[in-house]
Amino acid sequence: QLQLVESGGGLVQSGGSLRLSCAASRFRMDYYAIGWFRQAPGKEREGVSCISSNGRSTNYADSVKGRFTISRDNAKNTVYLQMNSLKPEDTGVYYCTRASRSSCLGLDPGLFDYWGQGTQVTVPS
Repeated sequence: QLQLVESGGGLVQSGGSLRLSCAASRFRMDYYAIGWFRQAPGKEREGVSCISSNGRSTNYADSVKGRFTISRDNAKNTVYLQMNSLKPEDTGVYYCTRASRSSCLGLDPGLFDYWGQGTQVTVPS
């Protein structure tokens, strides 16, 4: 069965950095755009970033622009999210997800079809 597996989450102090990874199995990642979403306790799932299948196009939520960078290594079937200058409001479970096409049309969850199980990121206040 198709799988997306996130890793790299953890506890980090405000202002710190983390790098999340999303590894895919049983499908070719280079055919699809990949997104990152997050969900804080008691809040709706929020789109964070998306990267096109060839890596040439990216987009970000306003809340993370200038701090987060999405990238991919199609040879390794892996997408990354580098998170710098972390803030307490970045706390949540981070999910990677496969778009239903090769380009990023936005950060609407309905544009994505397969989801990983998530990795927890905690930035204490």
